Amino acid sequence: MLSTILPVRSLLIAIFMMMAGSGFLSTLIGLRLDRAGSGTMVIGLVATAYFAGLVIGALRAGEVVRRVGHIRAFAAFVALLSASTLTYALFQHPLLWGGLRLIDGLCVAGVFICVESWLNDRADSGTRGTVLAGYMVALYSGQALGQLFLRTGNTAPHVPFEIAAMLISLAIIPVCLTRSPAPMLDDAAALPLRRLFEASPLGVAGAGMTGLLLGAFYGLAAIYARRIGLDLGDTATFMMTVILGGVALQWPLGRLSDRYDRRRIIISCFAATLAVSAMLAMQPVGILLLALGAAFGGLSFALYPLCVAFVNDRLLASERVAASGQLVLLYSAGAALGPLGAAAAMTLAGAGGLFLFIAAVAAAMLAFGLWRLAISDPVPGADQQDFQILPRTTPVAALLDPAGPDALSPATGPPLQTGDTWTKR
Repeated sequence: MLSTILPVRSLLIAIFMMMAGSGFLSTLIGLRLDRAGSGTMVIGLVATAYFAGLVIGALRAGEVVRRVGHIRAFAAFVALLSASTLTYALFQHPLLWGGLRLIDGLCVAGVFICVESWLNDRADSGTRGTVLAGYMVALYSGQALGQLFLRTGNTAPHVPFEIAAMLISLAIIPVCLTRSPAPMLDDAAALPLRRLFEASPLGVAGAGMTGLLLGAFYGLAAIYARRIGLDLGDTATFMMTVILGGVALQWPLGRLSDRYDRRRIIISCFAATLAVSAMLAMQPVGILLLALGAAFGGLSFALYPLCVAFVNDRLLASERVAASGQLVLLYSAGAALGPLGAAAAMTLAGAGGLFLFIAAVAAAMLAFGLWRLAISDPVPGADQQDFQILPRTTPVAALLDPAGPDALSPATGPPLQTGDTWTKR
């Protein structure tokens, strides 16, 4: 494994540093706006601006990379993200901060495109799984550990932003000094969303609804934690626990879905997410809160890669990269809407409204999933693709999937399917 990771270590170090610096900003910004007296809807709008920036960046940042190259583009995106982060420490106004979060989303998407396309170029069909695993560990461990920097703002409010900017800026160094040749970024293929939905209504709807519930969580979970009485340190611990729980359960649930009908695993995860969210809406405390938070992270984080795997089960090998790109954009669009719905729920029902909203989303998908289960046939076990952990970043991440276009040729791919029903071509 080390021999596979070492050639791309500079990229993994860079993404770890960047996520350690930027990964806790959504939590920090929500807390600062709440402390300044901003309403829940305003905080939700600021959170939405970040996810909107991710969507725009995922669609447009590739043009910048193609025009100036990976290293220059990476340096430009990181420099702008660092400058934006320092601006939070200078001025505090919801309108300004909303604009800065839009810029943050654009920059983060640009960084992801640079790193993911570079990793794809350095990997082959035999090493992609290991490279992707290393990328996921670097990304989520950086995001989780970054939550601890929330504690640094107790005495000096500007310090967390300065630490974040420092870490983000340091991410430039390993990329600028790498001896690994930068690749050319190709245009991503397109696949109509209608074609995807016809192939797998459950998988496509699940990807979008997962974005809705996780966008709500990332945008407003810190506000939930503070309003149920957690101090700053406990809020950081809660957020870190959810993220680490999310990483821990993805692989076991994915392996389970390889052995059994994947639809049932997806539906079970939505049902369990509904139950855990309902309990979190009751505002538990102490160890129970952390245990439920870890369970929520484990279940909800697994939903997106499960849905992608299920869609891939029903597509030709030649369609899978384009399909994954569309699904991550669908997820991001859902994430942009999630904070608004959750903010409305919290305005009406208090802190627990966040998880009431998430529970409602999970309940809707549970009902839809049970309906699809009743009217459609499963994919034969022999034709199911292996589960692969996937980041919810940009369409370029789909290229890192070992079940991508070089795993099977179109001639040997599975039969075409429509409407979750197995049909021979």
